Amino acid sequence: MSTQLPPQAPRKGNAITRWIGRRLLALLGWRADGELPNTPKLIVAAAPHTSNWDFILAMLVVLSLGLRASYLMKKEAFFWPFAGLFKWLGGVPVERRQSGGMVGSLTQWFNSQEKAWLLITPEGTRTKVEKYKTGFLRVAESANVPVILVAWDYPTKRVVLEKVWTLTGDHDKDCAAIRQYLTNRYQARQPQWQ
Repeated sequence: MSTQLPPQAPRKGNAITRWIGRRLLALLGWRADGELPNTPKLIVAAAPHTSNWDFILAMLVVLSLGLRASYLMKKEAFFWPFAGLFKWLGGVPVERRQSGGMVGSLTQWFNSQEKAWLLITPEGTRTKVEKYKTGFLRVAESANVPVILVAWDYPTKRVVLEKVWTLTGDHDKDCAAIRQYLTNRYQARQPQWQ
């Protein structure tokens, strides 16, 4: 894997965990391509998200890089025996029925961290959606954190670290543009749900 973790990125793990991540990715025939920005705080918007395999591949990339990353996951998934593993991998349980407050909470969380990278799937689910949710862009704007696009491309078996997206302040317009950009270039495991 040619992708390297930049100096300012939050780190976790050691040579053994990085080797395990790289080895498992290679055994699955996958690789990570692209560059990551050298910034201590970042929102990683990963799409198109249509399969549980997306999570496994993302965690293997995180492990292989030695990256300390957090991700939001429905609290119902944090049950024994997986709760400890999900938390160790950076999982943050979320109450999906809770309205409002998430942007403020995540902004405070970012502000309280010296280094923090947060992985978010803009769809908010693995099934087909008509449009991406705008919450990740509102958090990025509120916390003054850049957003990088990452895509799973199943035909080429790549997790593509695409580019830092320039935000316009129009969340609906940005979400539509990000969705079009990613779905025109990359194919999900379930392309009919893109």
